[in-house]
Amino acid sequence: MTALQPTKLSGIARPADVGAMLAEICEHFVEHSDVVHADGVATLKSQDWTIHIVTAEDVLQIEISTLGEEALAVTRTMFAEHLFYFAGDEPFSLEWSKPAAKVKPPGFHEATVVGVKDVTPRMRRVTLSVADVSPFLDRNMHVRLLVPPKGQTPVWPHLQENGRIGWPDELLVRIYTIRCVDAEARQISLDILQHPAEGVATPGADFARVAEIGQQVAIMGPGGGGLPDAQDIFFAGDESALPAIARMVEDAPSGVTMRAIIEVEDAGEEQPFGGLSPVHVEWLHRSSYSVGDAHVLVDRVKTALKDVEDETFVWFAGEKADVRTIKRHLAEKARDRRRQYVAWYWEKES
Repeated sequence: MTALQPTKLSGIARPADVGAMLAEICEHFVEHSDVVHADGVATLKSQDWTIHIVTAEDVLQIEISTLGEEALAVTRTMFAEHLFYFAGDEPFSLEWSKPAAKVKPPGFHEATVVGVKDVTPRMRRVTLSVADVSPFLDRNMHVRLLVPPKGQTPVWPHLQENGRIGWPDELLVRIYTIRCVDAEARQISLDILQHPAEGVATPGADFARVAEIGQQVAIMGPGGGGLPDAQDIFFAGDESALPAIARMVEDAPSGVTMRAIIEVEDAGEEQPFGGLSPVHVEWLHRSSYSVGDAHVLVDRVKTALKDVEDETFVWFAGEKADVRTIKRHLAEKARDRRRQYVAWYWEKES
């Protein structure tokens, strides 16, 4: 087997405010990598890549280092998407020393629906068959699901020169957790929450509800991390986080201590967990709340965190406002941010 060779790529980003963007980059990536930031220079380092950023007048000079061209392409696309997201509506441009080729994005896999079933009344499992299941066997567990209109020849995304993904307008794109992988059958399963609300569009849930055996879709990934490297883990979140929590609990090796607080609609949405290590789960039932009980999950998590040790890894995911509240609370407790993962999975309609 040929050893992967070190590869590098340089780029120039032109944001409206270089200092503000560099600060936002470091603020975001501190929970996904080791970050060193001082005097307009930052280095982000994960187990797969290193990104070095230098402020130079009105630009950010970027250098990405990885092992192998495939990892370099994946990292460039990931970082480009983040930069454009951070820029928002402000003027922004990004150029690379070697422009991206107009090909399908890294991690693109065509897939076929081979199974659909209800796990609970509000959680529907869609099982997909892929030609190569090997990329989905590692710790990363989040994928983009790409659904073309039924009855039409799929038009798939391609990379743009700046490394971003060019999405066809008619393509439905949603991010989900790989709930489980069947390596022998070359299948992955996604648990998709059914969350009907009057006047609110739910295209991802709609797809899961009407998905048909043999339907052609695609997935991109995996990414987003998985089971924390820790001996003691505190999980918390609402039902949008339930597939991820269940996957990590079942991936945990023997001897890991785990506790979870999970908010669901009612007892019918509770799910049993397998795995080598037991987990104590406290279920919160939204249907039992009194009128005005809008922050039960957040309040319960804050209380529970009083008894969580500094060495315990804290994992929380859910609605955007709840995540911001928990993130502020953890910051006030001065916890080591390398011992936490806090991410929003959805946002309430304003």
